[in-house]
Amino acid sequence: MAQTPGRDVEYRDVEYQHEGTRMLGLAVTPRDGTAYASSAAAVLFLHDAFGISDEMTANATRLAEAGHPVFMADLWGGRATPHSPAEIGPLMASMTKNRDRWLGRIAAARAALARQPDTAGRPLALLGYCFGGSSALEYLRTGAEVAGVAAVHPGLDLLDQDWSTPGSGSVLLMIGADDPTATPGMRRTLVDHLSSAGLDHQLHLYSGTTHAFTSPKAADSPEPELFAYNPRSAARAWAATTGFLAELSAPAR
Repeated sequence: MAQTPGRDVEYRDVEYQHEGTRMLGLAVTPRDGTAYASSAAAVLFLHDAFGISDEMTANATRLAEAGHPVFMADLWGGRATPHSPAEIGPLMASMTKNRDRWLGRIAAARAALARQPDTAGRPLALLGYCFGGSSALEYLRTGAEVAGVAAVHPGLDLLDQDWSTPGSGSVLLMIGADDPTATPGMRRTLVDHLSSAGLDHQLHLYSGTTHAFTSPKAADSPEPELFAYNPRSAARAWAATTGFLAELSAPAR
């Protein structure tokens, strides 16, 4: 995979294992870590349905350029980058129908992140896009202790509803108002769960926006009522994400 170049960023392949499956994550870090605040949050980056693609890597690069060490999890294994619904469907089903495997892969990625020299002593934020956003919320639902979770157009239809043992951390949700995978009813249910769990949370809802709104690949969507690129909403979500990470990175008072 061609990596998106970053002026002050370096890339490092990181191999790890989960249940005998070879996972190949990608560490994306500031080239000179000493130039950045030691309190800047480390980011566990959870990719969308297309895997660790150039698009996802470009987002990780922008975060590293801003001073955040990033570890891109390989949720599919072998750094698979599926290109069609026929490829994506079975991969997603292999997670949603086996939630222990799904959550185990996130935990394995977190453990791999913790072994990276750039992340020691920093607050940890989870950032997920699409399926990755669903993954971050599932991980929080089942007890993850993190500084924060940012979910960009997550599929709320994939989430389990048992929030009896939630973790901790602030939550930022960025969702299109017309996203069919995050309907008003689904949003209300999730917000109720977060409130009942006592978790600090905020919901950014973007009008005239459907699913996958941050992806330029969806600019010519064959079904714009289901998914479509919206550059204004994408820019707003990016500003919200970086502001959220800055808030998590603020030194304790």
